[in-house]
Amino acid sequence: MKKVIFVLFTLMLVFMAGCKDEVNNNQDKHSELSKDQDSTYAFTGLPADGPTNNRMVAVMVNNHAKARPQTGLSQADIVFELLAEGNITRFLALYQSELPSVIGPVRSAREYYFDLAHAYDAIYVYHGAADFIDQMIQDKGIDHLNGSLYDNDGILFKRETFRNPPHNSYLQLNALYDKAEEKGYDVTAAYEALPFAEAGSEVTGTPATLAKVGYSNNPSEVVQYTFRQDSGSYIRSNGQQQTIDMETEEPIEVSNVLIMEAHHEVIDQSGRRAIDLDSGGKAYLLQKGVLQEVEWKRQAGRIIPVKNGKEVPFVPGKTWINVIPKQPGLQEIVTISSE
Repeated sequence: MKKVIFVLFTLMLVFMAGCKDEVNNNQDKHSELSKDQDSTYAFTGLPADGPTNNRMVAVMVNNHAKARPQTGLSQADIVFELLAEGNITRFLALYQSELPSVIGPVRSAREYYFDLAHAYDAIYVYHGAADFIDQMIQDKGIDHLNGSLYDNDGILFKRETFRNPPHNSYLQLNALYDKAEEKGYDVTAAYEALPFAEAGSEVTGTPATLAKVGYSNNPSEVVQYTFRQDSGSYIRSNGQQQTIDMETEEPIEVSNVLIMEAHHEVIDQSGRRAIDLDSGGKAYLLQKGVLQEVEWKRQAGRIIPVKNGKEVPFVPGKTWINVIPKQPGLQEIVTISSE
């Protein structure tokens, strides 16, 4: 009888221990879930409502007049705008917190664009490149997807009929991570967050509700940012044409506009450029209708505003970074006003 009681007691202890483990496991899962719910996206500083460990995607987006309005730009966390050839800019749009189903039109690669994509640990997406550029991408071990190899396959890239080549190739983002895995690329990553200010914190500086960036003497190519008091963000335009998303018709709204000087040099007869994105320099930072004169530096590969040697935090939200030639520089190319 004692043996039976002992066995029953032992079984009861095992059962209770099992229940306790299950409770602990559920508490652990709840704790992890709470962490996910309380976390923020590394490149916007906004509360996360989904996964935060998906690998960033960096897409070369066309900014020719015939490519406007673009698709998917409003959902990019960060957009770099730099001159390609001539006085027309091209975008490197970085996506991590939001993943639109379609992005484009997609254009060809340039060295300083893929250098930035690599520095932000992103999968670099472009459509075509000169042979030596393709070779550089491979030699540097940059994870990439070249649209010319998937041209109009209907899975990763699609040629739209409402525009003419080369302004009609669109990335189908839903297929990207599968294609990346097929090439052996990581599709998840742990990102260190950019420096962000606490919500509601004040920004001090000079009132700046309008900024114009004169990449070209052509009025239609002048980039303009207009501050909206109601949303606390800046609306982007090319000349008098507001930049909108073609699919949603939503305007491009950003919380941070960083306009930075960098040395530019034309390096071949085709007008290709080299741009120094390592040495740092002067910059304007626009946030909440206020201008701060800062400097920029490359920190762990990323572009960061600094002042008096200290990081200047971004306002939570999306960021647009305009890179302009050091000659003639900010005072000649950029006009700031308060209306």
